[in-house]
Amino acid sequence: MSDLIRSIIAGILLVALGCTNAEYPISVQANSDSDQAEECEMCRTPGSRALFLKAALAEEKRVANVEPVTAEEVTTALSEEIIGPDLALEEVQVFNETRVPDMPRVRTAEEWQAEASAIRKQVLDRVVFRGGAAEWRGTPLRVEWGKTIEDLPGYRIKKLRFEAVPEWWIPALLYEPLELKGKVPVVLNVNGHARTGKATDYKQLRCINLAKRGMIALNVEWIGMGQFANRMGHYQMAQLDLCGVAGIAPFYLNMSKGLDVLLAHPNADPDRVAVAGLSGGGWQTIFISSLDERVKLANPVAGYSSFKTRVRHGKDLGDSEQTPNDLAVYADYTHLTAMLADRAALLTNNAYDRCCFTAGHALPPLIDAAAPIFSLLDRRDYLRTHINHKPGSHNFGVDNRQQLYRFMGDVFYPGDTSFDAREIPSEAEVKSYDDLVVPLPKDNHSFNSIALGLMKDLPKPQTGSTAEQRKRLLEIIHAKEYTATAEKVGGEGGVVHFQFSLGRDWTVPATVFTPPEVKATTLLIADEGRAKQTVAVTQLMKDGYRVVALDPFFFGESKIKSRDFLHVILMHAVGERALGVQAGQIAAIADWAAEAYGEPVGLQSVGPRLSVAARLAAVQTEAIQSVALHDPMQSLKEVLTENRGANHLPEMMCFGLLEAFDLKQIEALKLNP
Repeated sequence: MSDLIRSIIAGILLVALGCTNAEYPISVQANSDSDQAEECEMCRTPGSRALFLKAALAEEKRVANVEPVTAEEVTTALSEEIIGPDLALEEVQVFNETRVPDMPRVRTAEEWQAEASAIRKQVLDRVVFRGGAAEWRGTPLRVEWGKTIEDLPGYRIKKLRFEAVPEWWIPALLYEPLELKGKVPVVLNVNGHARTGKATDYKQLRCINLAKRGMIALNVEWIGMGQFANRMGHYQMAQLDLCGVAGIAPFYLNMSKGLDVLLAHPNADPDRVAVAGLSGGGWQTIFISSLDERVKLANPVAGYSSFKTRVRHGKDLGDSEQTPNDLAVYADYTHLTAMLADRAALLTNNAYDRCCFTAGHALPPLIDAAAPIFSLLDRRDYLRTHINHKPGSHNFGVDNRQQLYRFMGDVFYPGDTSFDAREIPSEAEVKSYDDLVVPLPKDNHSFNSIALGLMKDLPKPQTGSTAEQRKRLLEIIHAKEYTATAEKVGGEGGVVHFQFSLGRDWTVPATVFTPPEVKATTLLIADEGRAKQTVAVTQLMKDGYRVVALDPFFFGESKIKSRDFLHVILMHAVGERALGVQAGQIAAIADWAAEAYGEPVGLQSVGPRLSVAARLAAVQTEAIQSVALHDPMQSLKEVLTENRGANHLPEMMCFGLLEAFDLKQIEALKLNP
């Protein structure tokens, strides 16, 4: 409401009270010339309601026609549902799903090959080796060989370790046939979330069977599993993202350096290179095989699905490495599958998989996308599928392994009638976990140790004007420019419930509390949600503030009810940032409040997490006149020193934010210092 309209309303009220000087409307601007206008007798009468009204307006207070709200009424109002338990999930699903790219339309093999090359380059340059991770690209292979396990039937196991990134050593086992003549196939064997890692029995059996068939098999440890268990989790990779170094890079290098080890073997056939793995190993298989053209055959087993599939099947959502920052800006997993069209792929899924990537929902979209491309390249026979029904659970058991051997026979040994795809019983040769341990340095790197080292020099000094730095900050968080539309959905008098529509993306719940006398408006946000803010709301109203208690994305009633942080990780993968969404919502509602009430708008946050979004919102809009932070986060470096992951603080893992700005620098950029 403008000052002019308020003045007119005030004049009308004075006339209603009997004021005879209504041609001189009262201004709400303190110390303005109109405050000195000639007054009627009633206006000068001590104790009159007209004098009270004028005094209140002169002090920038508004008299609201509402009854005082008790603490009990505040508690009741804050606990009422405004958007319900399902809307937050539904909206984030649509938000993410609609940003996943479709397969491109191509008419010729040449068009597809050009498209695939462009996607591969974009993903490697802008996702895998983004930022500081580019320094790790192309580093020379470092391998240290350990003891060899001999006296095995037809093969030996060589222990080794290799560097994925400088000072981060990966333990591995090379299964080598005793008799090697000429060039032979080499196979990178990767595994998923099995705590025993490279010692997992079904993985050992696969490597043994490959070696007994004359192939060289490398069994690599996966980050976070086996010998890395209890030292790091996959969600800690986001610490590197925060520092401006792609956290996905160590995962990729774990595999690409493994291929380097295999191809350095004098008997390695570069035209017969395969990768296979279950679950997280299935993800590793599709990721490295689509991006590293040295791989000629891929067998991902129950390891991935389209991002669009994941949105609707929550058990498929996947960890941080499966949904790295901005991957879906350039490619979906449908694209990555089709990028194998010039090679060979066996997609294996399980019929009754209770873990993830069940055949019925995961496989069809991948085949629908990839089969036309394989056909376009006249290679449809090189795309095969297998659905395991017995046992049909999450497995890489005998049936699935035999499908791999058969596919290898067809692709790597065409026309060789002596090749036998049946499993060679080898259970007696499975080694214990301790038997397969490879010594590692005590100071071997981890995500956290790398992040702590990077942190020392961050944030980097920023150049340019304040306006230029502000623009850079908003670009980093992918700030969203929303316009808030308010719909009253309940309440009356001093307590009113609103749903704020932010464009077509979000619905934010809020309750507006209005005291009898109002001097300004405060937006209130809290990590625990508005439902637990009775004390804060009551005190603010007592101090004369209208309170807009709202729950921005991911907090309070806007909390996603199922697999919450995984949806945020996916949000980052499709090119958005949760901090940008939160700040945009808060800024838009602040703009609305300033326009709707015509009063100064403040912002108060309670808790460390939303204190970051609060600071960012104050950079985004000048409607926020002041910011009060209660129990705030003091520095983004706390994320690293406390070794938090994307499963703990998903919204904080904004790529490159700490590289450029810490919270003190962000505070200095707010539009109203």
